[in-house]
Amino acid sequence: MSALRRCAAALAALLLASLAEASEPAVLYTSADQEHAEVILQALQRQGLAVRAVFDAEASKAVGLERRLTAERGRPVADVFWNSEFLRTWRLLRAGVLQATPASAGAGVAGDFCGRQVACFGVRSRVLALHRPSMEGQPRPTSVADLADPRWARRVAIARPLFGTTSTHFAALHAAWGEARFVEFLQALKRNQVMILPGNGDVRDAVVAGKAWIGLTDTDDVVGALRRGQPVDMVFPDQSADGAFSVYMTAAVVSHAAHPAEAARLVRALSAEAVERRLIEIGAVQMPLRAALPGAPEIGAQRPRLWFVDPARIEASLDRSIRLIREHLL
Repeated sequence: MSALRRCAAALAALLLASLAEASEPAVLYTSADQEHAEVILQALQRQGLAVRAVFDAEASKAVGLERRLTAERGRPVADVFWNSEFLRTWRLLRAGVLQATPASAGAGVAGDFCGRQVACFGVRSRVLALHRPSMEGQPRPTSVADLADPRWARRVAIARPLFGTTSTHFAALHAAWGEARFVEFLQALKRNQVMILPGNGDVRDAVVAGKAWIGLTDTDDVVGALRRGQPVDMVFPDQSADGAFSVYMTAAVVSHAAHPAEAARLVRALSAEAVERRLIEIGAVQMPLRAALPGAPEIGAQRPRLWFVDPARIEASLDRSIRLIREHLL
């Protein structure tokens, strides 16, 4: 075989190998609700992105995937982590399980965390869901602290605050309020016999059924109920103070990912403006981080005040807040 033919054969083999590698799907771990994530992933696959998604259970999605990613750090299975919130992403980044993934999405939120280290997009807020018939003629709560008011004894529902957005929210309250006020809040909830349910969806369902008059949950749960015509109202708390505690989706590449090029492409695709818009349309999130995009119609024309907390502050309070929750509430 001539040198020219040998060179051509080598180039052809290299091209075929590159094509084969490019066709391999990126493995995605995601804590986003499966019904919403599949809408986005199917659209990306139609655009030529090959993705194999791994989901987790409702009550402890982000926590379970955090543990799984940590356990696999020596030989990672996942290429990308798409998280429905930010705290566990921050922890995994700090631990070296995720690598810094610069992206334009969300730049400027939470210091240099969004944009320089991970892609951030799509906002959900912690809101009060009210059972409209039961609350008719009643003074409406306007803050999270109002949940501890004795007038609402046996009328309030929250998700188990060891997981998910409720855990993150309570850690933020601990960081903002200090330990003494946080413990007083937990003790008041316990005295008032707060209903502690497995997840945010259960909180919404309890309010819809009138079993609870007030539920602390996420905007996606309440907006879903509103779109179904169920008898709930939504209150963004603490509008005269810091605002409603809010979380945003994050995406980052797993350290030592088997498919780094595909992983980087997937993160860019997930955090694109068109995806953020679509996430709002399907009810996965209710507000954008991009100021130019509209929020969900149920939010109203005037955007509420949102409270974004530095992940480092929340991380510093997370373990302690969980210990206090176990001691004073559960």
